[in-house]
Amino acid sequence: MTILYSILVLSSLGIIAGISLYFVAKKFNVIENPLIDEVEAMLPGANCGGCGYPGCRKFAAVLVDSESLDGLFCSPAGQEQMEKIAEHLGKSVDKKAMQVAVVRCNGTCDVRPITNEYEGITSCAFAAQLYAGETACSFGCLGLGDCEMVCQFDAIHVNVLTGIPEVITDKCTACGACVDACPKFIIELRKTNKKDLKVYVSCVNKDKGVVAKKACEVACIGCGKCVKVCPHTAITLQNALAYIDDEACKLCRKCVDVCPTHAIIETNFPEKKKQETDSELE
Repeated sequence: MTILYSILVLSSLGIIAGISLYFVAKKFNVIENPLIDEVEAMLPGANCGGCGYPGCRKFAAVLVDSESLDGLFCSPAGQEQMEKIAEHLGKSVDKKAMQVAVVRCNGTCDVRPITNEYEGITSCAFAAQLYAGETACSFGCLGLGDCEMVCQFDAIHVNVLTGIPEVITDKCTACGACVDACPKFIIELRKTNKKDLKVYVSCVNKDKGVVAKKACEVACIGCGKCVKVCPHTAITLQNALAYIDDEACKLCRKCVDVCPTHAIIETNFPEKKKQETDSELE
């Protein structure tokens, strides 16, 4: 009899609690705008956080609630898809230059001698907390692949021969995950030009020239030759390190020719035609 009484009491309490929860849920129910589901379906669903929001659904809600989509952008979706979303919502969106991740370290094994050996957790973030790296350059890539692990698009891989990450431009969506994951800050997003033409300083070493050159043969030594030769004032020199502004750069490549350590990289350009010398003309 006692057991039956207990069962009845518990059942009654359960029913009361269920009814109470039902009315509470109805009272505080938040009806979402159906447009959020529609916009979320138009996004790639990568949930990479490149837009600055935690997931595609949150970003979709922001797009729906905003008066204009200017300043809001999903890199994996791209400009064309963002324009479709804007049209679907009856709003405007500004055009944004497409970007791609660039690894600003060219200190491969043959030009950056190894001075010690790391034995520990295979993580750049962890290793960076313990020591400067296996070479004399404390600014260079650690090569443990944190950037590769966080990339959801299979767009970056550490070359096992060089120890340096390489970006697959066609797969890169400029979500910025690899940028955030690199504790050495050697990865940045740069403007994608036609045919993926790029000119940039592939070095972040801020040591003075002699020290930087001793640590890595292709390090920027802060000589300033590139700054002087640039006709578009696209290059600045700070802390013994040159930097090329991708917005101001006109891809003339004059800086590439004068760099004594070949720290300035040019990609996807055709080979320069050899000019005829006076002797060849005679």
